[in-house]
Amino acid sequence: MERTQGMRADKQTILIFIIILFHAVGLAGFAVETLQPFFLQFVPFHLLLMLAMVFLSHQDIDPKFVLFIVVISLLAFTIEWLGVNKHLFFGHYAYGQTLGYKWQNVPVIIAVNWLMLTYATGTVMQNLNVRSASARIIIGAFVMMTLDVFIEPNATRYDYWHWVPPGEYLTAPLGNYLAWFGVGAVMLGVFEAFGFKKQNAVGGALLLAQFLFFLLLYWI
Repeated sequence: MERTQGMRADKQTILIFIIILFHAVGLAGFAVETLQPFFLQFVPFHLLLMLAMVFLSHQDIDPKFVLFIVVISLLAFTIEWLGVNKHLFFGHYAYGQTLGYKWQNVPVIIAVNWLMLTYATGTVMQNLNVRSASARIIIGAFVMMTLDVFIEPNATRYDYWHWVPPGEYLTAPLGNYLAWFGVGAVMLGVFEAFGFKKQNAVGGALLLAQFLFFLLLYWI
């Protein structure tokens, strides 16, 4: 038993190290203007790698976990499709080229981003030992909304997406942040509904790395 726990701890340490390393390398690459085009083309692959890190840390990968992935991915893409094509929820926006291949004007990788953030935030709420599921959902949704406050200036700056008509970096409408809270709450509600047992700190490390990455990127 002790050996098994030791192996799990070693695996967790390695995954957290990889998360920190790739965020640090990405930040350094974005800091050098001549390297930005090179690093921007790897953004979708970075998101896939980060998703892999948190999922490799998940205990008891079973059909229920796979179904969670499918539900959140389909839900996320549907919401983004409605957002981009029907201007619902977030406001009038369009995606740029940084997030890669788009279907129906929506980058396929955006579902991965929502899935990654939902899982990471859900596990953080677990580890905070908040007893009420409703409280975990509300607090978690507020955390996701706050992260978007840091993301928005960089998203426009690096052609992740832009608001229509184009404006300054900090022109995301208030409705966008309210939508992030609402969508985050729905997705965290799905996370809670699946009843995953308490997970390790890898999700928390990823969420913290995201906050620091976008905060520091704004100041570069």
